[in-house]
Amino acid sequence: MEAALPLLNAAAIGGFAVSANVLLKPQPSVSAPELYCYGALAVVSLTYLLGFFGVQIAWDALGGSKKPSATPTDFGSLLKSAIVWPAIVWFPLYMTYLGGHERHFLPGWWEDGAGADFFGWEALRHAPSPLGLTLGLLAVLVGMVPVVLYHAMRRGGFLGSLRPIQKEGAPQYNFWEGLVTHLSQPSGFALLGGYLIGTWMFNLMPPSYYTYDQGINWWHVAAQLLVQDFIQFLGHYAEHRVSKAFYRISHKAHHNFTNPRIFDAFSAASVDTVCMILIPLFLTAWIVPANVWSYMTFGSLFANWLTMIHSEYAHPWDLMFRAIGLGTAADHHVHHKTFKYNFSHLFLYWDRAAGTYRDPKDVRSFNEGV
Repeated sequence: MEAALPLLNAAAIGGFAVSANVLLKPQPSVSAPELYCYGALAVVSLTYLLGFFGVQIAWDALGGSKKPSATPTDFGSLLKSAIVWPAIVWFPLYMTYLGGHERHFLPGWWEDGAGADFFGWEALRHAPSPLGLTLGLLAVLVGMVPVVLYHAMRRGGFLGSLRPIQKEGAPQYNFWEGLVTHLSQPSGFALLGGYLIGTWMFNLMPPSYYTYDQGINWWHVAAQLLVQDFIQFLGHYAEHRVSKAFYRISHKAHHNFTNPRIFDAFSAASVDTVCMILIPLFLTAWIVPANVWSYMTFGSLFANWLTMIHSEYAHPWDLMFRAIGLGTAADHHVHHKTFKYNFSHLFLYWDRAAGTYRDPKDVRSFNEGV
């Protein structure tokens, strides 16, 4: 039963998300009986989730778990910290739900060849419009701002108490040095940016990715996150297991950090970035037929979630995340510390299915409750 709980919790969250989306944006094709069914599903799912997490938090707060596998936290700190998640995707939310793209950009700006008129470069006459690409890169960049602010506020003690994941304590470093290091990784953002520009401008993406007339499709966003993480899991596992030589040229540099900090997320060799980010990104694009808004929402969530699982501190939401099979900083620290467990990043499902998952509470060098 315990092994099935993450799937049950994920199903409840999915049920609530689907029903809430229909109820908030009802379509003429949805009949009244169907609306009642969606309403009932929303109530049942939300009641289950509130009850489950309420019991878990109360159990840990009352000392019911001598060695909890997630961070107990007060509800206020959780709510304040959780704001970072919608803040990560505020830009695509504004562009779609609040009509930002219609307000700021003429329809002609989305047409092929628009870059030639805007920049005066005839070489762009038959190329896709760079508008979607530019907005996508901007979405990821502005999505990083709330993550950086969140981490700074946590370090400053404004979002509740800090709990280092490892017993040796969090690495000591200058915040601004860490931020500059994070943003200046040539094998991280530079290589990723080059991939995004190249695949977009050379028309290597599926046709759906160049469409903008629909809003964010959250099913596509979820599918992209799942597919990306699964392929990344396979690439990560291969880097460790194919050969020692391949491991040395690809992933070894990232494992210099056995007690990583949040700003170490993209510190990696170029081969590592290609194997674990670029190839999965390209394959995911051809598996999930998303539009430009879903693509940039996925990109913002993926990049910033990947950053936050490298945090040196446990996050206030880790209890809930682990309960539904979502990856946490402590889960990823297990991999950095042991090298042989927890190869996935955003989801725990792949490691659990492959028998390579290890709970942070079973690592002696970790603090209890992370």
